Amino acid sequence: MDALDEKLLEHFEGKAVRKDLLHRIKKGTNVPTFVLEFLLARFCASDDEDEIQEGLSAVLETLNDNYVRPDEANAAQSKVATKGRHKFIDKVHVRYVEKEKRHWASLENFNSQRIAIGEKFYKNNDRLLEGGIWAEVTLCHNEIEEDDYAFYIEDLRPIQLSRFDYDAYCEKRASYSRNEWLDIVMRSVGLEPTKLTKRVKFHFLARLASLVEANYNFIELGPRGTGKSYFYSEFSPYSTLISGGQTSSASLFYNNARRKVGLVGYWDTIAFDEVGNMRVKDPDTIQIMKDFMANGRFSRGAEVIADASMAFIGNLDLGVKQVVNSTEYDLFQPLPKEFDLAVMDRFCMYMPGWEMPKNSSEFLTDNYGFITDYLAEAFHYQLKHTNRYEEANKRIKLGGCVEGRDEKGIKKTVAAFLKMLHPHGQCSDEEFEEYVVYAIEGRRRVKEQMNKRKPDDEFINIGLSFFNTAGKEVVVSCPESIGAEATLNPNKPGVSSTTLDEGESHKPEAAPSTQVAPEQPVAAQDTSVAFEPVLPELKEQHYTITYDSTGYSYESIIVPYLAGAKSVVIEDPYIRATHQVQNFIRFCETILKQPTVKKIQLITSYDDQTNVQEMAERLQDVKQSLLELDVELDIKVNENLHDREIRIDNGWTVKIGRGLDFFQKPDTWFSVGVNDLSLRKCLETKVDIFKT
Repeated sequence: MDALDEKLLEHFEGKAVRKDLLHRIKKGTNVPTFVLEFLLARFCASDDEDEIQEGLSAVLETLNDNYVRPDEANAAQSKVATKGRHKFIDKVHVRYVEKEKRHWASLENFNSQRIAIGEKFYKNNDRLLEGGIWAEVTLCHNEIEEDDYAFYIEDLRPIQLSRFDYDAYCEKRASYSRNEWLDIVMRSVGLEPTKLTKRVKFHFLARLASLVEANYNFIELGPRGTGKSYFYSEFSPYSTLISGGQTSSASLFYNNARRKVGLVGYWDTIAFDEVGNMRVKDPDTIQIMKDFMANGRFSRGAEVIADASMAFIGNLDLGVKQVVNSTEYDLFQPLPKEFDLAVMDRFCMYMPGWEMPKNSSEFLTDNYGFITDYLAEAFHYQLKHTNRYEEANKRIKLGGCVEGRDEKGIKKTVAAFLKMLHPHGQCSDEEFEEYVVYAIEGRRRVKEQMNKRKPDDEFINIGLSFFNTAGKEVVVSCPESIGAEATLNPNKPGVSSTTLDEGESHKPEAAPSTQVAPEQPVAAQDTSVAFEPVLPELKEQHYTITYDSTGYSYESIIVPYLAGAKSVVIEDPYIRATHQVQNFIRFCETILKQPTVKKIQLITSYDDQTNVQEMAERLQDVKQSLLELDVELDIKVNENLHDREIRIDNGWTVKIGRGLDFFQKPDTWFSVGVNDLSLRKCLETKVDIFKT
């Protein structure tokens, strides 16, 4: 132990753990860090080497006996059935099944989707219903054969602190210098501070800022292998990581069909991993995201206010020097096309991920740091109950180039650093100015890239500055763009590089080439007017699909006529048999390609040969899956229904003589055309599409 270890153990006894113990067992399991340290704190709370070795053995034994690996699910189920009950460490999810009107639990690695759970557990832990939580779970076997479940949860204990004393945390922090506390935070996340520069330490702190500051919007783009996702997936149980993929407003913000708040209501930080691969199905998602990123509230059928911060992390494949000196690319290049300038302008900070060291055991610490969960609880408390923004607001005097969103982003970053490093409140002017410089740089990086993209001069004031304690104005630059004319003075249509008077203090002294003025009135070059794309005129269609023909699908027939639709009514008496329900599902998937559709109504019927219960169960499953995508399915039965018709609320009606069931059954379910309907042979039918 070094002096800092001894000091930490003196003031925070029982709340610190040797990080090398974590490294020893971490490599052999995919259990999150806060779960492993939960066990280490229980069994290895000692500085005696013999006791530590015994404790490590106990941790490994607990993992072997209680942690379920995905390939051991069957053995785990057998163990519960044989013994009657067993305690597991696993991630627990709870979902509500509407057609059964009850909640079911599932364990991530136990491989059972129907575990009975008492109401008290999910009422006391909201996050069980949104993303799940890691917990110690006592599972019991149900001996009652008449019941429709084999296992139930007898006890559930979340793996996190049950009580946190923030006043004691602040009081003990006063015994440390700023640099000592900074090093303790670094060791708490597993890093050895003596191997890192102060700038890199600040970068690591910036990754944590969204965990302490509400509605903090952070972006980091950089090379692979620098540990970007670790901070959001393993450091805190109050953070969730969404891997690149499809994102919807229903899951993120509010599900109108369920009348339920999405992820923003349950997590302190929502991080989007591999943001370049993010796909947005519903255009409303981006608009709601803009509203939420701006002020932490949005309206989507209900007014919602939430504290969640958003972090966007991804890979930058191009060289930074290549990008900043390029007239074609900018440092926002990896972002999805849906992320327009309005989204970018809401980022408080762009952290330069290219300056981060690659993951290596060289940077891991062997010393003591806080138990991850303890520090995560401190950050969670600060996000919910403390406000340092007003302090930052009073102490910072910013220059003239700093505009509305610049000021907000800079002050929120400074407030986050004050929370993390000075929870007790004391911060010297010198330390405070370090945070201001770092915060301005992070916001300037955002503004430089927006200015590079925008063809007019909306974001041209990139020379962000502040006045130090001596009253001198200090212009802050981004290291990568110093001397890069393509970034500092990008070519703009109708804009010259005429330099304004040097006496204008709000212009950047370090980069006068960025001081440009328009040659003509802004109105003449205003590009903010949005033009609607010209769509081909839709016409009525009347044609016959011949027997054995191919090239037809629900998509080719109906998608062009769904423009602007909000609801669709399908009248078809033959949605009964398995293949007919599957046809209906495919038709629903086609309708979902028009994201404005929020309601589908099916009017169908059945006859004496129909297994009504089976038909109802299948359609309820379809209804449930559509609800998850915020689309309501209304099912009605009309015994006298004979016609087949699809009515769209934009005025178009589609009549297919055979209804949805106009495809031939494949000769084998392993042939071309089984999945792609446009390749499957058709039955003969007529199609009429007309305006009502």
